[in-house]
Amino acid sequence: MKKVVWIFTFMLATCLPILAQTTDEIGRIDVCKENYRTLFGGEALTGKGTDPEMMYILQKFIFGEVFVTGDLDLKQREMITCITLATMQTLPQLKAHAGAALNVGVTPVELREVMYLTAPFIGFPKMLNAVAAVNEVFKERGISLPLEEQGTVTEETRHETGKAIQDRLYPGGITSVMDGMPDDLGKDVERFLTDYFFGEIYSRGALDLKTRELLGYCVLTTLEAESQLRSHYHGCIKAGNTPEKLAAAVIQTLPYIGFPAAIKALRIIKEECLASVSASNNLVRLSKITIDPAQLDNYNAFLKEEIEASMKLEPGVLTLYATAEKDAPHKVTILEIYADQSAYESHLQTPHFKKYKQGTIEMVKELELVDVTPLIPGLKIK
Repeated sequence: MKKVVWIFTFMLATCLPILAQTTDEIGRIDVCKENYRTLFGGEALTGKGTDPEMMYILQKFIFGEVFVTGDLDLKQREMITCITLATMQTLPQLKAHAGAALNVGVTPVELREVMYLTAPFIGFPKMLNAVAAVNEVFKERGISLPLEEQGTVTEETRHETGKAIQDRLYPGGITSVMDGMPDDLGKDVERFLTDYFFGEIYSRGALDLKTRELLGYCVLTTLEAESQLRSHYHGCIKAGNTPEKLAAAVIQTLPYIGFPAAIKALRIIKEECLASVSASNNLVRLSKITIDPAQLDNYNAFLKEEIEASMKLEPGVLTLYATAEKDAPHKVTILEIYADQSAYESHLQTPHFKKYKQGTIEMVKELELVDVTPLIPGLKIK
């Protein structure tokens, strides 16, 4: 009897992983079929067509796994899918998902705004291709065109409106990037961004700012625009999205854009999220120093050696940026940013700082340390 019990126990233990796998597979198939019916009104996994094997893989992965990953509803998922397909210019698939978007509650006006939103990212011709594809779906559904207007600005208000949105999400704009352009043409690009991108597109109705930023991040993910992904991460957060929501949106794009592009965007989200958390612990200080003018050259030599050593040898020293007043070069201000209080205290014990402190003690006539709070925590100094 004991032998029979042992054999039964062994068989149960070895079969459990198989049973669990089968249950998971059944669960994935059921979810896939339910989502597919909701989205397209038809049946998934039929085994019909020229490539039934690949359709099994595709449908189970997209509708049975990706469509239940992260905190997004079906309406959000379809808007993300549609803007991703529009960016890629895969118009047959866009038409199919435009119909699915309407089936799960995306209104015609909302869907049109999703298409319009692509214009500043991919240009007018590709946007018009996407709009034409979606308009075909509208006509098939008996939806009268043109749809109601959603513009909110005039020629007189587009700049002011755009600047208010831009300043909220991206204070400083792209001035640093456009500085030094030939014939000062960077100023024109800055104005285009403010007036057209934020003034005429972002101010439109039907989609709120939070949704526009989330969808815009999916466009940039599709384009693999690394620099803009970093800046738009912070714009997304300021608009009211969470890092979790942003990551879920990127994962929603994954079946359409592939793993490399999605993983790049997810890595950036992780890095920017960690940097933002770390930035809250930064110690930021202004050191205002008055130097004996007669010893200014010697002081500057000590300071240069100390800053170079600190930046090279101390990971916790994030920034030491020294300036002197133009009309009073003996008045020095140093912007100091340390990872945290511990990094600052460690800095004070280093040989290079002690050498600087002892070597300049007779040169410094006044010293004022002012602790400050960053208005944009974690902003990188380029």
